[in-house]
Order: sequence, then C-alpha cells, then structure tokens
Amino acid sequence: MIELKAYFKNIWAKLAAIYGSSVLLMMFWVLGILALICIAVFLFFNSAAPTSLTITTGEEGSIYQKNALKYKAILAREGVTLNIVPSNGSIDNLNKLVDKHVNVDIGFVQSGVVGKIKTDKLMSLGSIAYQPMMIFYRGESKNLISDFTGERLNVGELGSGTHSLALSMLKENGILPGGSTELIEKPSINPVEDLLQDKIDAIFVMGDSASLQLIKDLVKTPGINIFNFDQADGYTRRIKYLHKLVLPMGSIDLGKNIPVNDLNLIAPTVELIARDSLHPALSDLLLDAANEVHGSATLFVKSGEFPNLTTQEYRISPDATRYYKSGKSFLYRDFPFWMASFINRILVFLVPLLLILIPAIKLAPSIYRWKIQLAIYPFYKALLELEKDAFGSANDVDKRHEIMNNLDELEAKLSNIKIPAAFADMFYGLRGHINFVRTRLLAEQIADVTE
Repeated sequence: MIELKAYFKNIWAKLAAIYGSSVLLMMFWVLGILALICIAVFLFFNSAAPTSLTITTGEEGSIYQKNALKYKAILAREGVTLNIVPSNGSIDNLNKLVDKHVNVDIGFVQSGVVGKIKTDKLMSLGSIAYQPMMIFYRGESKNLISDFTGERLNVGELGSGTHSLALSMLKENGILPGGSTELIEKPSINPVEDLLQDKIDAIFVMGDSASLQLIKDLVKTPGINIFNFDQADGYTRRIKYLHKLVLPMGSIDLGKNIPVNDLNLIAPTVELIARDSLHPALSDLLLDAANEVHGSATLFVKSGEFPNLTTQEYRISPDATRYYKSGKSFLYRDFPFWMASFINRILVFLVPLLLILIPAIKLAPSIYRWKIQLAIYPFYKALLELEKDAFGSANDVDKRHEIMNNLDELEAKLSNIKIPAAFADMFYGLRGHINFVRTRLLAEQIADVTE
C-alpha cells in the first residue's frame, strides 16, 4: 500500500513539474475527455438493434397468428427472435400497444377500430392485407343485412375487429344492441354445429377472430350460405375504410363450384402497427418480412399490391416512408443484420466522437500554452513601459536609479510565479530581456561617468 502511494506521489510530482500549478486544470481536461469516451462507449453498446421483438396477433389458429408464425421464421434467418402473444383481435392488439405496461412492440390492427383510443405513440409500417368480412347463415337467401333483424347473430368476441365492424354495419341497417335482434358476443366452441343445430342464425367472421379451418368448414358445409354484399359499393361510401372485393365463382373449390356465383364482399385493410420506439433496423426487417408474406397474389389482391402506405388512421413511420421510397438502407441491404448494426453504431457514435476528440486533444496544449502566455505577457508590458521611460528621452541619474529599482522589482515578481518546466523558455526569455534593459542602462551610466 505504501509503495502504491509512493508511486502515485511520484507521478503527481512529474505532472507538477510539467504543468506547475495548472496540473489540476489538465487533470479536469483529461477527465472530461475520458467522460466523453465513456458516454460514447455506453451509447454504442446500448444503441444496438434489439435481437428480439414481441408481436400481438389474434386468437389461436387465426390468420393473424398464422402470419405471425411466418414473420417469426423470416426474422429468425437474421438472428431476431419474434415472440408471439395471442389476443382477442384487433382492438385488443391496439389496447396492448398503447398500454406501456404491456410488453409488446408491434401488432396486426384492422382499420376502423381506433375509436377514442389515443394513438399518438404509435405509427404504421403500412397496410399489409385486406381482411374480408364473411357472414354465414342458414335458411333462405338474404340480400340485405337488414334481413337479419330479429335473429340471433354471433358478432364476434368483444375486442376483435370482427365485433367492431359487425356492430358498425348493423348500425347502418338500424340494428342496435338491446333491440329485437340478439347480438351474441361470446365465442362459440363449434360455430358450424351451432348453425346447423339452430342455436344461432348467423355468424360474422374475419381473420383476426376465426381460424382458417373454421372458415373452410363454414364455406364447405351444405346448408350454410355465404352472404353476398349486393350493396358493397354503398358500404364503401358510408364506411370510408372499407373496400369492395369480389370472390370469383368456383375460386374456393372448382370441383364443387364453391361459391356458386361471384360473391361481393367488403373488407377493411390490416395494418402493421408499431410503437414509435421501434428501432429503424427492425422496421426494415419487418417490412422485408411483410413483402415476403403478403407480396404475392391471392384471391383478392394482385402481386405486389401489399404492403403499401394506404393508411388513414395512424401517422406513417418515417423509416417506413424511406423503405417504400428507396428500400433498405445501404448497410442493411449489403451486410448481415448483426454486422450492419455494428457498422451503423460506429458511424453514428464513434466517428462523431473522434471528430470531437482529435481536435480537443490537439487543442489542449495550445490552450495550456495560451494560459501560460497570459501569465507572462503582463511582465512584458511592464518591461516595455520601463524601456520606453529609460531610453525615450534623456534621464538624470535619479530617474535611471528609479528605473533600475523597478526592473529589480519586476524580476522579483517574475521569480515568484510558477512556470512548468515545459515552458521554461518563456520564463528565461523574459528574464533575458530584463537583463538586456538593465545592461543597457548600466552602459549609459558608465558612459555618462566617463564623459
């Protein structure tokens, strides 16, 4: 311990010999630079793109969950883990996203479900698909939704996009909760059997709250009809976020000719919604996945139609705007995800740090030299005044004696200031100039005596 103390004391003595009384100033300067380096290193390691994401989807087996599983496999190729959280559907997803206490980053949300939910902390990565509404029912053919008045309708579970859109359409037809029409919100264990056994008269289904298998079973079950939205154009005028879709005859099963004629359907779009804290690199990966999952042609869309930026309810992510305009950034396009993230952090944090540190390190000696010069220059000013008094005009013996005393006082004051060894040239240069003036005065005195 004593040896260590002596070691540091020796270092301090060497620094004091170089910097004199300003050693503390230089120590603060060095500590400031070290603090900048530490901050930059901290930011460097804490700004890395996360390697895991959490998505809120829909019910088990729903189209939302099926798509999330595809996203999971695509992101895994880049070393990013996608955690999937089931939900009751679009409204439930939206509520989870706005609740900061719920650990989710992104979610599938059907357009038209925002209502009074505050979404200022959310942003859209774009629309990824149409979500057609299908109504399955028993009995005679129906042409209008108002024909379901007085019947038992399963309108989807509370919290789902199905429930929200079903209530909106029924309201447009004068069917409201609490009226003669029974609106069932509890999920059915077996909707096909419920329809066939006369427990319900119709069921509203969409991809966020119904599995693909259920929809296939409903479509192919004899005695169960699919509602044809003859007023599809009217619905798209009244409910602005809806689109008209056409399901061609036989497109589900050509052999059995299902459906037996062209079906008009209505559909909102599904958007990929994220919290505004989503890392830009992950935004690019998600949109790559969306292109792969939703970019091909289906029954309702052309190849390349989705994803797109036709969204109306959420602000568009700036990173998504850049992606749709010019694709992925250079680094993430040409390098593996982990390497691109590393290089990006170097460019964002370390390069600016070097641009600050290099001039700061070079500037430190200049600033310190300037400080020493400030201590020396007042002596030069006083010396110039004395020299001017001494040689500016003829002076008597008493005046010269006074000037000599002033030179002695100036030299004494100079001896009291502490100059670091590194700047001894300035100190001895000033003393040499003082001696020069003194020698010149002495020479004049001798000359006067000899005369």
